[in-house]
Amino acid sequence: MSGMATPRPGSRRLWSSALGIVAAAVLAVGVNMLVDRLAPRARVDLTQQRLYTLSAGTVSVLQGLQDPVTLRLFYSRRLGSAVPAYGAYAERVRAMLEEYAAVSGGKVRLEIFDPEPFSETEDRALAYGLQGVPVDQSGEQIYFGLAGVNLLDDERTVPFFQPERERFLEFDLTRLVFELSNPRRPIVGVMSSLPVNGDPRMMMMMRGGPGGQPYAFMQTLRQFFTVQDVALDAQRINDDVQVLMVIHPQGLPDATLYAIDQFVMRGGKLIVFVDPHSEGQASRPGPGGQPPRMTSSNLDRLLNPWGIVAPHDGVVLDLRGAWRVRANPNDRVQAVDYIAWFNLQGDSLSQSEVATAQLNQVTVASAGWVQRGDGTAIEMEPLLTSSDRSMTARVERVQNNPDPARILAEFRPDGLRRVIGARFRGEVPSAFPEGPPPPAEGTERPADLPAHRARSEGAANMVVINDADVLEDRFWVRVQDFFGQQVATPISDNGSLVANLVDAFAGGDALISLRSRGESMRPFTVVDDIRRDADARFRQTERELTERLQATERRLRELRQGGERGQSSAVITAEQRAEIDAARAQILQTRQQLRAVQLDLRRDIERTETWLRVLNIAAVPLLLTLFAIGIGVARQRRRAAARA
Repeated sequence: MSGMATPRPGSRRLWSSALGIVAAAVLAVGVNMLVDRLAPRARVDLTQQRLYTLSAGTVSVLQGLQDPVTLRLFYSRRLGSAVPAYGAYAERVRAMLEEYAAVSGGKVRLEIFDPEPFSETEDRALAYGLQGVPVDQSGEQIYFGLAGVNLLDDERTVPFFQPERERFLEFDLTRLVFELSNPRRPIVGVMSSLPVNGDPRMMMMMRGGPGGQPYAFMQTLRQFFTVQDVALDAQRINDDVQVLMVIHPQGLPDATLYAIDQFVMRGGKLIVFVDPHSEGQASRPGPGGQPPRMTSSNLDRLLNPWGIVAPHDGVVLDLRGAWRVRANPNDRVQAVDYIAWFNLQGDSLSQSEVATAQLNQVTVASAGWVQRGDGTAIEMEPLLTSSDRSMTARVERVQNNPDPARILAEFRPDGLRRVIGARFRGEVPSAFPEGPPPPAEGTERPADLPAHRARSEGAANMVVINDADVLEDRFWVRVQDFFGQQVATPISDNGSLVANLVDAFAGGDALISLRSRGESMRPFTVVDDIRRDADARFRQTERELTERLQATERRLRELRQGGERGQSSAVITAEQRAEIDAARAQILQTRQQLRAVQLDLRRDIERTETWLRVLNIAAVPLLLTLFAIGIGVARQRRRAAARA
């Protein structure tokens, strides 16, 4: 018995650990197989912005389908091997389409094709109008698009999925399904003083260029709604119009104002875009070729009696989210924050309103503010709000070639927040208590004019935004040429905002939650805030330097011209020399202060970026290490307790 070898304690622990690892691996594989069989669609979305979770609007559309819809995905596998980024995106598209088919309960049928060159599948993709793109010099075409059809053979397509539009993927897919399943659309009336349907004069001047094209938001509206143009002198709004958009109203006759008033009184939904200074109108030549003198608009004749105030003599300036624009050519700094143009993000977008809750960014330009009138009972729910790093200024500051550097140098935020756009709800009186006004000279009152209503039928619903430039393409969309096709890529969610508002007012809440999704790339807002604060301080100091320099140069010219009562310009006294030397020393000191501000700016940003980099790289390994140490300490204590 003494000759038999007994396993050492260390060997037993080694075998126990190995068996434990094998058992854990078997358990993990078994759990995965069980979950895959019993819950094949179960998943956990741990992203902060829920990037991989279908919105409630998408689920509502899919579960509400009455007739089947067939989706055909054409994806060339060679694209994924040649460009891995497209391969990863294709997996995301495929997974989402499979999710659509599962949620719809069989109403969405998914078919996937690999269109090889010169095959019948490629011919089918071309017949649907999908776009082929060459991947190399051989001329071979690859495809990555989607075609959808319904029982009536209506077709909707996504010609080519582009990674740049990844955060709009769910929006594009659900819009395609929605259009195939809803042939009847709400009717939206549009009354505008701006050329939202395109400007033929600009088309001729630009020789067919984009300058005279319809606004991008109008193209978006026409994808979802039936749009009717309403004349600026209309005396009645058609009864079938559910939502009326009034854009930059200028000089509307009383008969038209009365038509809008009665539209609201009988329950119509109104969306108003007024503006203290329309950047879009100011950038377009008038009928005589000269810039227009009048660039403001208001609807005070209606809004004020309803308890709404939208001033048109001032603008909001906001440092947070300000656009970087080209500075004056004589300016030493090449770019400057133009605080009259800024992006609204985060808490500037209402999270309690479905129209703005899932937007990432809305851009405004030379915007005014809105508020409730004194003594009014109408409810106001802010939609768009400036940050607390804002102030107001006279509208003249942003008109006629404004100086962004000077505006920034004189910027003094007061800590208050301004509402730029809001939803109003409540019973309101007619702005025309005495009935319809007399028609304009040379016109007659319509024979079918409805009976006058002195108050709204129930609660009136309106949205008022004191900025018509929200609709201007250059502030929210970039149009690029993609192999001969014009592709519009939004840089802000202005178009989504407009579509959401119309959707909410037209009663179609299903699509509201999917107008825009979160982005995986998030801006370093802390770094941006540091840079903007330092830039504002730099501008203020720079202005002081410029003023001192100009004053010194004037004094120097006076001295050289014999500034002191006929003294020869060739002779400079000791007192004058001392004065000049003191001024030069002051300039040198101020320049040193400028360099110190710039140095502090770089140091703050570099310090913050270093800490962010350390956290991103070291945080997870550090947490795992601490977790492992904690487990080891706990095990050691248990063993010590067992031995005791």
